[in-house]
Amino acid sequence: MKASKLVLVLALIAMVVVPPWRQAVSSAVQAAVMKSGVIDASSERETNADRFDFDFRLRDLKGNAVDFNTFKGKVVFLNLWATWCGPCRSEMPSIQKLYDDSDHSKIAFVMLSIDEARLVEKVKRYTEEKQFNFPVYMSSGPLTSQLNVDVIPTTFVIDKSGAIALKEIGMKNYNTAKFKKFLEKLTDH
Repeated sequence: MKASKLVLVLALIAMVVVPPWRQAVSSAVQAAVMKSGVIDASSERETNADRFDFDFRLRDLKGNAVDFNTFKGKVVFLNLWATWCGPCRSEMPSIQKLYDDSDHSKIAFVMLSIDEARLVEKVKRYTEEKQFNFPVYMSSGPLTSQLNVDVIPTTFVIDKSGAIALKEIGMKNYNTAKFKKFLEKLTDH
């Protein structure tokens, strides 16, 4: 019995220490946590909502410049992520499902990759391989200081008046009935 426990412990350690297995184990654990409901996104509006600074520009993955001001007047789901960020990759399927179920005439999705500009092809490849069809952008210059975050993923939900209705830090599950209802309420006001 002791030998089997030792083998199990050594196998678990090997799975965490050996690089090819580390990512697989980490991804599996993150996926399980996402499904558990423990990290569902909040459906509570920020009480002291700051105004969002729309004064910056982005580029879509085709290289087209986009002035963030074009999103004014809509509810904006803005997610900061990177291809190298495990928690970012883990939450993206829930964001894709949310995007699929959303009214794009009322809610603008901005998936803002903070990968270096020279890695645009890597970002394209990643989103194509995962079959994500939500709009993905990259910075095309300085961003507003509000987007200088210490942790990714970080998600902002901006209401139609330009107030930050929600700021979520870290991996969350956005594909929940409560969160969808939260977004729906924002589009109705």
